[in-house]
Amino acid sequence: MADRLQWSSSKISRIELHRQGLKPHDLAKLLDLYEVTGPHRDELMALAREPKRRGWWEAYSDALPEDYSTFIGLETDAESESSWSPELVYALFQTEDYARAVIQAHMGSTISRTDIERRVETRIERQRVLTRDAPVALSVVLDESALLRLFGDESIMRNQLRRLVEISQLPNVGLQVLPLAGTHPIGTGAFVILKFAPAHGTRLPDVVYIEQLTRTAIYFEDEADTHEYSVAFDRLMSEALDPGKSRRLINKTARERWS
Repeated sequence: MADRLQWSSSKISRIELHRQGLKPHDLAKLLDLYEVTGPHRDELMALAREPKRRGWWEAYSDALPEDYSTFIGLETDAESESSWSPELVYALFQTEDYARAVIQAHMGSTISRTDIERRVETRIERQRVLTRDAPVALSVVLDESALLRLFGDESIMRNQLRRLVEISQLPNVGLQVLPLAGTHPIGTGAFVILKFAPAHGTRLPDVVYIEQLTRTAIYFEDEADTHEYSVAFDRLMSEALDPGKSRRLINKTARERWS
């Protein structure tokens, strides 16, 4: 490769080891060498032209797994986000107290108190995508069991459900609850689908993010895979209560379960 591109071997090594970025004209030479054409070439060139910027989440990198930092970067760039959340209130809806209780319950024995607080701060900071200029369009289907599962104490749960009702009324947010008494139309756990606006006229692929216990995350970008998850999410939406009925159920649960 070095001979054919008339580059030094050290330059190629730095690129391959992610010690050096790729400028668009260098990327074009690589794509010519590997005979990459069509939409995939356009996608890569579009990414190379994107302005390089330091994300806010990098300040928390010492407390976050690398895959989670990658997800936050993708979420920040996303035009829309769809999430199926069967066990917990979705992260972008969580109050600070609820987020802390969840993180302590799931990770309190494996990370320090300082890292717990930094993860809480990160979770709250993520929520700015809902209220920024050009906010992300967010659709969430929440299983009713998440409204009933105690994290912290009754006041934390009551405030969390009130927060759900409040934030669900944002014009860019759609929140639906899948009732326990209804049909459960899919056989998989939580997932997030991110969709992106075209970059330089090129459509960027959707990304499906799945958090795991034994490894941080799994990503799907293949069109067949992401389409299957999109179909599954549509099925969840069709079986869930509409937004108005969902808010009434959330209010009812807050009054009767967590008063």
